[in-house]
Amino acid sequence: MTIVAGRPKPFVVPAYCKGCGRCIRACVKNCLAPGTEINPETGLVPMVLDLTECNGCALCVDACPEPHGLHLFEEAFDVVGPATPQGARPFTAPHPEPWPGTLVDLPEREPLIVKGTYAAALGAILAGCRHVFGYPITPSTEGAELMARVLPELDGIFVQAVSEVATVNMMYGAGGAGKRCMTFTSSPGFSLMLEGISYMIGAEVPAVFVNIMRGGPGLGNVGPEQADIKLACRGLGHGNTHAIALAPASPQEMLDLTMLSFELAFKYRNPVVVLGDGYLGQMTGKVQLPSQMVRPGIPEWAVYGDRSHRGNLICSIRLEPEELEQHNIDLNEKYARIVAHEQRVEFHRCDDAEVLLVACNTPAQLAKGAIRDLRDKGLRVGLLRPITVWPFPIDGLCSVLDQVKRLVVVEASSGQLEDEMRLALSHAGVHAPPPISHVRRMGGILPSQGEIIEHVLGVQELS
Repeated sequence: MTIVAGRPKPFVVPAYCKGCGRCIRACVKNCLAPGTEINPETGLVPMVLDLTECNGCALCVDACPEPHGLHLFEEAFDVVGPATPQGARPFTAPHPEPWPGTLVDLPEREPLIVKGTYAAALGAILAGCRHVFGYPITPSTEGAELMARVLPELDGIFVQAVSEVATVNMMYGAGGAGKRCMTFTSSPGFSLMLEGISYMIGAEVPAVFVNIMRGGPGLGNVGPEQADIKLACRGLGHGNTHAIALAPASPQEMLDLTMLSFELAFKYRNPVVVLGDGYLGQMTGKVQLPSQMVRPGIPEWAVYGDRSHRGNLICSIRLEPEELEQHNIDLNEKYARIVAHEQRVEFHRCDDAEVLLVACNTPAQLAKGAIRDLRDKGLRVGLLRPITVWPFPIDGLCSVLDQVKRLVVVEASSGQLEDEMRLALSHAGVHAPPPISHVRRMGGILPSQGEIIEHVLGVQELS
């Protein structure tokens, strides 16, 4: 570093310079000029500096609005630094100190009688979530309302954003700081969040989205539909995006799977979606609280704002094609681990089933009622209930296929669950599965128990 008359000379840190030009106006010696080369790390054009006439007055440093875009102490920076999964550490910073979470024992208590959205809110609180962002939308609003009442008493924060787009970007910030955060939304609102979800997947930021699905497309209505399975499994924004999608079937599972979703989100550094249908969000049921709750820590990768974490970087932009390709390879490896280890499924009377119903959410409860009546008629019918719709529990399905003579998909959509099943069968190399038929309703109407029975009896007559 050159020193003239006791004054250190400035220098530009390209990764922090946006090329705004304020330093040019501040410099009386005309030492600064607009740059001509794009910095591949930022996509911006940083300023260039000629120190020939520089007297070290530091007015340019004072004028710089970006932290350390211009600096006087070059030895205070290590621009190369040790590598992290998110790129170079721009500071000489210590390795983040471990800040592990802990489990807190809860006293025994009687079950609660609550609706599904309340159960999900309780599950989030018990999982250590204290940061909730959202925008009201039927039929999920009650969950956010409960959080708005409860969180201030728990030193938590609820922010009603101006839109779903603002909501997801607030979650990006909170999740990037290592905080457990979530939102309650419904189908049209979830659609608006997809760009932000893609950014979060690209930046590997965890968060939980509780989506109480309603009829569509467009605004549709507020009736129950499983219209977002395709969106959650195949359409989470642009690019190479996947997230675990959990499909609860009762208020108890709304609590349990919401708790689980935070564990999975931080395990894989990825958003997780909890998909409930409109009935499930509003349905009241008995809920037993767990024996422990989570007091979360701060993960080592977080951009938490203290000295220990100051060298971390969260970002989804990678302008160099080779770097972006490698990042996508890494994401695909993570998705493969999720597929291998996180398939979840319930088998109901499948031991001898020749007709296998496939259903999730509230339609799975209706399917269980139909199975009881069909068994009374002497038909061997069972239910495979995907608890994860992504990854689809193909290993569980394949384990019972040898005895099954027909698959019947029961769903409140135009075949979105069936499409996931067929795609999973194809990827598993099952190109000649048993005959597949379906019972479908749409527009806010669920398949009835009678319709399921009628369909199964009809296909049995054809067999």
